[in-house]
Amino acid sequence: MYEKFGAAHTLNGFPAAALVFMRAVDSNRHRIALEAGVTGSELRALSRVAEAGSLTPKDLAESMEITTGAVTAISTRLVEAKLMRRVDNPADRRSLFLELTPAADVVMEKLYREFEASVGLATNGMPEEDVRLCSALLRAAAEELAPVE
Repeated sequence: MYEKFGAAHTLNGFPAAALVFMRAVDSNRHRIALEAGVTGSELRALSRVAEAGSLTPKDLAESMEITTGAVTAISTRLVEAKLMRRVDNPADRRSLFLELTPAADVVMEKLYREFEASVGLATNGMPEEDVRLCSALLRAAAEELAPVE
């Protein structure tokens, strides 16, 4: 599946298809980040908080695999852009939660609706069983690559 020809490194088969798919997803997210006026890292942070509803900075840092200092910088920019807010943690006064603002909800809705539509177009005409099998394959491969803890 992996081959090297001179200076070029290539993948074939499913790994190559997975890489092409990941790059297409990255390209879509980059375009939406630009349209929203945020960086890719800021959009990733917004996405993680959107999926959880709220996260502590420490949990966000762990989910993004970055330092808490980086999360502080990202969240500060997002708070200043009125896309994120810091909320006191009622269980621990030394901690806080990061949550989306209504403006960020609009960005996330656009992101998810556009992704859903583009994947819908890409799978239009495919038999429903093939789409289900592809979904199962993607989930299984993702679980093997990064098991949920």
